[in-house]
Amino acid sequence: MTESPTTKPAPSPGLRMLIDFGPLAVFFAVNSFMGGPQLARMLAATAAFMVAIFLAMGLSLWKTKHISPMLWISGVLVLVFGGLTLWFHNDTFIKVKPTIVYSMFAIVLIYGLIANKPLLQTLLESAYPGLTARGWRLLTINWAVFFVVMAVLNELVWRTQSWDFWVAFKLWGVVPLTLLFAIGNVPLLLRHGLKTDGEIVDKALPPEQ
Repeated sequence: MTESPTTKPAPSPGLRMLIDFGPLAVFFAVNSFMGGPQLARMLAATAAFMVAIFLAMGLSLWKTKHISPMLWISGVLVLVFGGLTLWFHNDTFIKVKPTIVYSMFAIVLIYGLIANKPLLQTLLESAYPGLTARGWRLLTINWAVFFVVMAVLNELVWRTQSWDFWVAFKLWGVVPLTLLFAIGNVPLLLRHGLKTDGEIVDKALPPEQ
């Protein structure tokens, strides 16, 4: 069968990692390796983060012919809250951004469960071929709970720890936790019909954030 010209190319695991976590790595690198007072490092890292998320969205559009709704939400909020951080010289805005992103994702998924609308399936069906309706529901519950936990965890960390600790937590805490949680869902996916084509790692990657 000839592939439809409107088919969106599936990103490789490496490309998805670059799009999802590349801007965060840039944020961490600029804050870590730039000298000077904390305020200067915070402003430079935030500006670099904004540029990197814009480039990640462009890379997604170039390589996959689309920008996912989750990446759109995250990207717009980075630009908005990053802009407020730069304008007011106040790191509270960029610190609270992840809480808002996680909360929005959780609310959308919980609404879908309550309204019996498979919103996660609508967004990610091409990434999880063969998954049953029950599998989608269980996966939605898992991700909704995960996003709630991460929103609470982000609030606890930024309100009780230093700027540098929070930045390090974003890369060395959030990324491993997200990947471990996603991989932990693989047995559930396989039990409920996921067709892997031998690419388990690709199926384990989390939704774009």
